[in-house]
Amino acid sequence: MTPPFAPTNRQTPVTVRVFTQRFSSTPRGARLARHLVLHQLDAWGFPYGGHVSDTAAALVAELAANAATHGRVPGRDFEVVLTLSDGALRIAVSDTCGELRPRNPRTPYPAPAPLAETGRGLFLVSALADRWDVIEREPVGKTVVAELDLPR
Repeated sequence: MTPPFAPTNRQTPVTVRVFTQRFSSTPRGARLARHLVLHQLDAWGFPYGGHVSDTAAALVAELAANAATHGRVPGRDFEVVLTLSDGALRIAVSDTCGELRPRNPRTPYPAPAPLAETGRGLFLVSALADRWDVIEREPVGKTVVAELDLPR
């Protein structure tokens, strides 16, 4: 009798969790996006007021506000997708305005003037996220993606 097959190397299972929601392109929609993301992160085990939760909230708040302000097309929503995988939290915010694109995230964003009323948004994103990028959204628009490395 031959023994049952026993794998020589063990792989840990990878669990990927995804949260997707569309919001109206308004300040209220941006605020609701931040609240629902915080609630979802708490459900995934990242409590309110923790480092991951607070950083993700700031990123979602900024990206959603940008989508509702600069990427707004009347009658069209913006979308937030959270993807939690082994070691990283990915935040993707999509809008339907492909004409206004942020500049290349590989070039450092200069610090805004101390009394400037604009120009802090993507400066904050580049400071808070471990990685971020702007990608095309088919059939129309753009998606800004920010990733956070999670503590092990």
